[in-house]
Amino acid sequence: MKIIILGANPVGSTLAETLANEANDITVIDTDANLLRELKDRIDISTVTGMASHPDVLERAGGEDADMIIAVTESDEINMVACRVAYSLFHTPKKICRLRSTSYLATDELFGKLGIAVDVVISPELIVSNYISRLLDLPGSLQVLDFAKGKAQLVAVKAHYGGPLVGQEIRLLRQHMPSIDTRVAAIFRRDRPIIPEGSTVIEADDEVFFIAARNDIRAVLGELRRMDKPYRRIMIAGGGHIGLRLAEDIENRYQVKIIERNQERCVFLSETLNKAIILNGESSHRELLIEENIEDTDVFLALTNDDEANIMSSMLAKRLGARKVMALINNPAYVDLVQGGDIDIALSPQQATIGSLLTHVRRGDVVNVHSLRRGAAEAMEAIAHGDSQSSKVVGKSIRNIELPEGTTIGAIIRNEEVLIAHDNTVVETDDHVILFLVDRKKIPEVERLFQVGFSFF
Repeated sequence: MKIIILGANPVGSTLAETLANEANDITVIDTDANLLRELKDRIDISTVTGMASHPDVLERAGGEDADMIIAVTESDEINMVACRVAYSLFHTPKKICRLRSTSYLATDELFGKLGIAVDVVISPELIVSNYISRLLDLPGSLQVLDFAKGKAQLVAVKAHYGGPLVGQEIRLLRQHMPSIDTRVAAIFRRDRPIIPEGSTVIEADDEVFFIAARNDIRAVLGELRRMDKPYRRIMIAGGGHIGLRLAEDIENRYQVKIIERNQERCVFLSETLNKAIILNGESSHRELLIEENIEDTDVFLALTNDDEANIMSSMLAKRLGARKVMALINNPAYVDLVQGGDIDIALSPQQATIGSLLTHVRRGDVVNVHSLRRGAAEAMEAIAHGDSQSSKVVGKSIRNIELPEGTTIGAIIRNEEVLIAHDNTVVETDDHVILFLVDRKKIPEVERLFQVGFSFF
């Protein structure tokens, strides 16, 4: 597939690297020649220096025969104009646009072929704030991912000493919880993936990914670690786009305080939010944190645009007694360095956003993609179509489906019912199949599994 990516920022660079590794023809456009040179030195792509919305620049990038344009520059206006130009001049089949301003997101009438000609709108701030909200609602989780509009969830958790299943075989899950069905999709032990079998023993500090119906998640979580008490008091450092979106979402469920350094922004936040307390100051000031009872805070969230400030304020908050700290980290090199020490969870906006973008790139009827373990693995929700003659999965039991190595089927959503996958489970047409891949190089093979043969038509 020939894809043009507009913007060599962290989101665009991560996306280019991901898609180039999947044998796509990638061209990246940016005004910063040095940034493009560094990117080209790392991965096998083409680059064009120039303004992404200019017709001649898009033409030089191969706009005439591009299958898709993904506009992720820092400017909403450039992204929208570029999509319109691509449609008007080159009739580009698919146009994905990143937008940050809530004003543009307030109405759907702006988009479509009669509007700005954007097929898919992506809002990283909305994606990240929703992601954090799910983490807050499920204390103790490292990652919480929704499938089939929230009917099923894939949850990552670190197994702790004292958990009922730690030190025991996975097959005992059913004995511990006879009324709840779940499946361990994968285990990462010392950063190495393990495809779980019934005889696999869960060890303390394993990162365990399991899938279950949404209502059963808490019970399964309790088998792998001591259940954390529900959160009540949340402190947010940074009242920018993500901080505001998150506060709007959670202020009716939690006691929320926001620390914002800009006084004008503080006034805006206080006028916009109903219950959250707004504090004007620096989140890295020890006296302010102590004065605001940081030792009684359940979760401290550092969500400014400055990685270093987020790391330092999170570490300070943890040392002063915050129960759990999470920090937004834009630089991928920092994520693995800081997570698991004083910082409990490092939040990568790129990885949270990449999944939403990949959903629209995957072949076959793929409706959900989530990037896991900072891009090392992937979870995918694909819809099975056809019949036993035209499809490689429909009408077959899971044990008879030729899955690529390192790929497991975790669950099937059929109508409103969540069916945890077992060897004898048979896939039917229109089933939503949730797959877990520890080797992302196998993605094309999985895509081919869900593509329907010509006999179906």
